[in-house]
Amino acid sequence: MPIIDKAVLIVKADGHGSRQMCRVNKFGFPRTTAKSTEKKVKGFQTGDIVKAVVTSGKKVGTYTGRVAVRKSGSFNIKTVDKTVQGISWKYCRLLHASDGYSYNTTC
Repeated sequence: MPIIDKAVLIVKADGHGSRQMCRVNKFGFPRTTAKSTEKKVKGFQTGDIVKAVVTSGKKVGTYTGRVAVRKSGSFNIKTVDKTVQGISWKYCRLLHASDGYSYNTTC
């Protein structure tokens, strides 16, 4: 019997977000303000894969992972083992634009 040594690509559908314009309370009344109509912040969108090379400050290092954007330009990056909060958009470089799917490989 031959042993298969090929990597398998695992694709998971994450979607592009929600159409819900604001959060509601248990009675169905709005409890937050409406979401912004802008989906991109400084050229990045939640779900993009980025590489951040932080050269100064408390979080010096290189981080690669999925980004969660904030309007302020201070992003969260979810790496394989942890989530790093408060990384400026200036340190980020886009590796893969969000297309509604997440990708992983098995070896």
